[in-house]
Amino acid sequence: MALGAAGFPGRLIFANIRHMKDFTVLDLLDIDLKEHNHLRLRCIAGRSGLSRQLSSAMISRPGLPLSGYFVDFNNTSLQLFGRGEQSYIRMLEDRNELENVEKILSTSIPCCVFTDNGRPSSAITEMAERHAMAILTTDLDSSDFSRRAYSILDEVFARTETIHGVLVEVFGIGVLITGDAGVGKSETALELIGRGHRLISDDTVKLKNISDAYLIGSGENPMFAHHMEIRGLGIINVSNMYGVGAIREKKQIQLCVHLEKWDDSKNYDRIGDSLTTEILGVRVPFVEIPVKPGRNVPILIETAARNERLKGQGFYSARDFDHGVMSWLESESTRERYYNTEVEDSET
Repeated sequence: MALGAAGFPGRLIFANIRHMKDFTVLDLLDIDLKEHNHLRLRCIAGRSGLSRQLSSAMISRPGLPLSGYFVDFNNTSLQLFGRGEQSYIRMLEDRNELENVEKILSTSIPCCVFTDNGRPSSAITEMAERHAMAILTTDLDSSDFSRRAYSILDEVFARTETIHGVLVEVFGIGVLITGDAGVGKSETALELIGRGHRLISDDTVKLKNISDAYLIGSGENPMFAHHMEIRGLGIINVSNMYGVGAIREKKQIQLCVHLEKWDDSKNYDRIGDSLTTEILGVRVPFVEIPVKPGRNVPILIETAARNERLKGQGFYSARDFDHGVMSWLESESTRERYYNTEVEDSET
């Protein structure tokens, strides 16, 4: 069963649906520094082109353009020169036929990346300087670089959405807790942290759609993500109070729990239907928990997270219970028919 496209019931404010803009080649180099030189990129020519923007997560291999075929040439993607392309360029240099190389460098592509520590000749670096085209090099091979770069660029250019809620990790499951103001989201998360679970973000959660396959949640502002506002106490620093083991930077959203005040007129789920909600086009398992005095909401969320893990292993409590009941009813019906037939036979 799925909820509507609006997703959550009740009033929930969504904002900042956007794509990453103004991401330049220089930003790509900065990501390397922040991630311990993850792509191992260095700029060896065309530094004046570092301000060029990357507008997509696509990576292209310019084999056909090097041979002169420019139909459907993608001039918005990063151009990757592996061992094959570099060998072909050397052959073109020996023939003094670098027209296609210059044609590639004169387009509006963001940059060129030479893998396997490849370094173009002085003639090509002069072309790059002339056309303000940044040429980067890495000691990674083409497949390894592509895998890492796609992982980074997919997240950079992912659609994002900021929502009001709390994101915690419970038994390894990323649980997004939503609900109206004052329903007890932060207090519930604080109790979960005290029980050994981890906080990703309180109050606002930034969600990213990764390849339309799953959602990654993090704090909207990394400086404040691990602080919590508790009514009556004020602002607390979870990392200082509970230790660095009580926090993490980001987590995949695997379950959404919506808290709402108990409504006597509403029929709440009692058999465990598989509900989902849609966020940024991705379906996420959904649980609605009514809140009233006497209900231990943190334990209910722990149980929901455990149940979600079991579902991931192929165990569905509600479905198995339903199958058991149907089997019992069928066996009772068969037994009753058998005995009725036996009585009728004896009477005749």
